[in-house]
Amino acid sequence: MSSTREESMALAKRALTHFVARTTDQAPGIMPMPVAAYTDPDRYRHEIERVFRRQPIALCLSLELPAPGNYVALELMGVPVLLVRGSDGQARAFLNVCRHRGAQICPHGSGSARVFSCPYHAWTYDDRGALIGRYRGETFGEVDTDALGLTPLPCAERAGLVWGVLTPGVPLDIDAWLRGMQEPLSGLCLGDWHLYLQRDLPGPGWKVTLDGYLEVYHHDSVHGRTVGKHTVGNLLVWDTYGPHQRLVFGRRTIGELRDLPEAQWEPEKHIRRIHSVFPNLSISGILGDHCLVSQVFPGPTPDTTVTRQTVLCSTPPATDAERDAADVFSAMTLQAVQDEDYRIGAGIQAAIRSGANTEFLFGRNEPAVQHYHQWVAQLSA
Repeated sequence: MSSTREESMALAKRALTHFVARTTDQAPGIMPMPVAAYTDPDRYRHEIERVFRRQPIALCLSLELPAPGNYVALELMGVPVLLVRGSDGQARAFLNVCRHRGAQICPHGSGSARVFSCPYHAWTYDDRGALIGRYRGETFGEVDTDALGLTPLPCAERAGLVWGVLTPGVPLDIDAWLRGMQEPLSGLCLGDWHLYLQRDLPGPGWKVTLDGYLEVYHHDSVHGRTVGKHTVGNLLVWDTYGPHQRLVFGRRTIGELRDLPEAQWEPEKHIRRIHSVFPNLSISGILGDHCLVSQVFPGPTPDTTVTRQTVLCSTPPATDAERDAADVFSAMTLQAVQDEDYRIGAGIQAAIRSGANTEFLFGRNEPAVQHYHQWVAQLSA
């Protein structure tokens, strides 16, 4: 992870100040949120359309398309997507749908191909989405092949991620969207990591799930056996970049800095950064040589999600010790998310319609959760 010493020192100082004073960054006040925001199906459909289908989201990591011809085919919130790195090196996104009769071109997964052939009638497309062949085309009749390429999705590549909009034709200005978050993301050098493994985790509803990624208030009570062993609960250093946020936690060792001259500080050993890119991406460098990337995708109903969890290593593990370290990190993150966060979230989801609450409360010590919901409201208005 690349960061200037000046920035790291400033973040560590803010975290140490909170640790000594037993304080945290705070919002101006408590924010109520109607429970209907989590349950109303009409509101859910409207917010998914406005927030997830018309705003840029991270579709994949650049390193998932390492070379020309590499592709990833996946379904995101009911939208079949084909991501391809063309022979010119450019990453592109298309609807994974043949223009003849609507069959999906590629099965879900990844691979390498120069030509994509529809399994139904063998219409073929190149790595830029152009229609280049039709089985027995002379018997089909004349068509405008230029108008029948794969339907492109707005797409751009920045900071080691491939971004896109799931609605064709929506303008995409990725630099304007990322705003000041592009520099912190670029500092992660995501393109230089090694993809160790990926897995998809079912989870509770979109908002219940995302709320858990945006606060450290619960770490001592929920994560005492996993990530909570490494971070100080209820200590948050918080910065915003438009809708995006950087959350910095103090590690359990942060107090050691009190007795050290600043010239001897190694600040990155004492803080943990979470980069939260609206609306559904979380990047966490939990232990120095390992990184967790989480993409939370709402399911077909307000009470389901799928999280694509990607474990990265700074270099490909080459020894048994390095593989063991990667496995330990992977197991810890899986336990923390699936067995701890999502278990609690499933309980919330099961009880949410009980009538016990008409509204939830976001505390002053949960400013990132408040900020997230304020931007959902703003962009879905």
